Amino acid sequence: MADNSKPTAPLAEVISLAEFIDYQQGSVVSRTLVDKQTGTVTLFAFDQGQGLSEHTAPFDAMVQLLDGEAEVTIAGNPLRLKKGDMVIMPANKPHALRAVERFKMLLTMIRA
Repeated sequence: MADNSKPTAPLAEVISLAEFIDYQQGSVVSRTLVDKQTGTVTLFAFDQGQGLSEHTAPFDAMVQLLDGEAEVTIAGNPLRLKKGDMVIMPANKPHALRAVERFKMLLTMIRA
């Protein structure tokens, strides 16, 4: 997974989230917009068939789909998300993501 770990969003400028990250064939691309002690905001672009295997996180996280279609499984419950949909993944619950078709998402994780 490609990761631009340093925050890269221009401050005090209007951006189009879906256009701020590009798809990469056969890959998952991430771009960190905000990285603070209290939380992170990260853009992701998943090519079709790509995903993140089941894992847990110690904090709640919100996923907002900006483009495409994804399956998000939370504690064994598969959910289908399309452009404009969002879901909150509760802390300490196993979750996984899979690109039904290529998709872009904004992940917001609150640590405090």
